[in-house]
Parts: sequence; C-alpha cells; structure tokens
Amino acid sequence: MQKAAFLLLSLLLAFCTVSFAPAAEGVDHSGQPITIKSNELFTDSKSGTATFTGKVVAKQEDVSIYSDKLVVYYAEKSGEVDRVEAFGNVRIVQKNRLGTAGHAVYNNRDRKITLYKSPKVYQGKDVVSGAVITYYIGEEKRVCRQWR
Repeated sequence: MQKAAFLLLSLLLAFCTVSFAPAAEGVDHSGQPITIKSNELFTDSKSGTATFTGKVVAKQEDVSIYSDKLVVYYAEKSGEVDRVEAFGNVRIVQKNRLGTAGHAVYNNRDRKITLYKSPKVYQGKDVVSGAVITYYIGEEKRVCRQWR
C-alpha cells in the first residue's frame, strides 16, 4: 500500500497517468495493469482510494473506460486494486461493444462491470437497455435487469 501511495503522490501533475500492477495470481485473470489518465488525481491512503477527475480514461487490456470521475478502491490487506467506480458520462469500449451509463462499477476480481443510471450496451446494430446491466469481461455474457 505504501508503494502504491508513493507512486500516486509522485504523479500529482496537471495530466496524470498511473499504472496499477495486476492483482495476485488467481484474482486478476487478465494479467495486465490498469492504466489511468486524468486531469487531476487525489489520493487518500487512510481510506485506500485514489480519485481521478477530468477527462478520465482507464484501460486494461482491450477494455477502455471513459468518465468524468473515477475512484479506485484498494483491497485492505493486499493493497491491490479491488474495484473501480466511474461517474458521469461513462463510456466503456471493448472491441465492437460500447456501454454507456451515468455510473459504472468494475469489480477486478470477478472481471465484471455493472452499469447504472440509464445504461445501454451497443453491439453492431443491437442495443440493450434496462435499469442495471452487468457485463462480464472476457465472456460473451451480459445480464440486463428492468424494474417497473
């Protein structure tokens, strides 16, 4: 955790780029780091978070997340990335798929993204919308829930 906090603090620049090493074996199935670019970065070692604001772009493998604000939460014991939350104008791109929402949560261990606030997923000419959409990265599986 101290190593990650030092890295984050040293990158407080007008344009921030941070790479997070992959989680422990068996947790992060991608084996690739998460790279995040933004206009500003705020870290809080006490709460184990890093908050990126302004033109945020987060990438891991072939998945890109664009948003106004992105908060990275670290696992308490390991200091590895546990989850990432994106807020405002969220766009998630993977190959020929596009997901849009007002809020999204990426769970690093399960490699799933859950979209909230008017979520839609586009693939070619197909569009799926609902109250909540869960997308499993690396699998051809999506779950859409609609409440009335």
